[in-house]
Amino acid sequence: MTPEQQLEILCGNAVDVISRAELLEKLREGRPLRIKYGADPSAPDLHLGHSVPLTKLRQFQDLGHQVVFIIGDFTGRIGDPSGKSKTRPVLDEETIQRNAATYAAQVGKILDVGKCEVRYNSEWFGKMSAGDMLALASHYTVAQMLERDDFAKRMANETPISLLEMMYPLVQGYDSVMVEADVEIGGTDQTFNFLVGRVLMRAHNQTPQVVMTWPLLVGLDGHDKMSKSLGNYVGITDAPGDMFGKLMSIPDNLMPNYYRLLLTYDEAAVAQMTGEIEAGRLHPKAAKVELAKAIIARYHDAAAAEAAEAEFERVFAQKQVPTDMPEVALSAADLAEGKIGIVALIVKAGHADTNGEARRLVRQGAVTINSEKIADENALVTAADGDVLQVGKRRFARVRVG
Repeated sequence: MTPEQQLEILCGNAVDVISRAELLEKLREGRPLRIKYGADPSAPDLHLGHSVPLTKLRQFQDLGHQVVFIIGDFTGRIGDPSGKSKTRPVLDEETIQRNAATYAAQVGKILDVGKCEVRYNSEWFGKMSAGDMLALASHYTVAQMLERDDFAKRMANETPISLLEMMYPLVQGYDSVMVEADVEIGGTDQTFNFLVGRVLMRAHNQTPQVVMTWPLLVGLDGHDKMSKSLGNYVGITDAPGDMFGKLMSIPDNLMPNYYRLLLTYDEAAVAQMTGEIEAGRLHPKAAKVELAKAIIARYHDAAAAEAAEAEFERVFAQKQVPTDMPEVALSAADLAEGKIGIVALIVKAGHADTNGEARRLVRQGAVTINSEKIADENALVTAADGDVLQVGKRRFARVRVG
């Protein structure tokens, strides 16, 4: 494949490439480029939002380039301020190591981990002296740092910004120096950090990395970026049935971007799909089914995708209960004359973390026992072995009394 052909593939759906000319020049050198991707182990689970840059990394791998995957076990102690309206809590060492340990298996669903160069940035930051860190800080001014959009907003709102947070772009950028990155890729929220890397590479007499960013994936709610904390996510380790149900719930207007970013459809293919929908030749539900099956096949297999579709049709179209569902075990201590409070049952089944959340679900009309809606949040319900608790559209539990 020619450098020009590689360029078109690799820049597909990108928001920024700084710059295409520099990337083409690097590709024309005819060597494997070093493609940097960093992840702070702030949470142990990856979702489809994370898969957008990871899928692009796989394209680089398939074209013979070297992915350098950096686990930010040092930067994770600071916390990336990107897009944050307040200071993030500092993670302790045990949490960082526990979260980092889960990354390889999950990333391996997308990347060929055996071909990745995996580095931990404590490798170099753990050896730096206070003088070394001060020297690093000398390469950037406070005024430059305050040009960062989220810092500027926090200043305007008189929300505190710690000096520690201001160091984050510098230490992330220094990772690029240490691994001699040719390209760094990620979401648009990382553009500032990546550009700092270019400055630091010049200061260390290196050729600056090319910066490549892709859109942030909007979550299932259709408004905010996909996030586990917002509950609008699809985890790449979710069960096939959960994946299918969640993806079938996305607003129709998200489908073009999901096809574009998750399935790497080019603009012509996306336009053809949307044209088919607008012309009435393709129903939006059918497009979502194909999307869901493609994603499930990627992270599980084709058989799991077919089974998830069949189960979804049985449960949601035919209004039947799932074949398999988690069980909630009730002992004599949980019951009073064979009854249990509906709030206690919801929490015990794991469908709410707190009593308050369970009460809210009941008030919203989201709770049924054997398809009969429970409207009273203080209700005592008879709990018989085999009863089915349903919370919302997709969460079920079968009662087991023993």
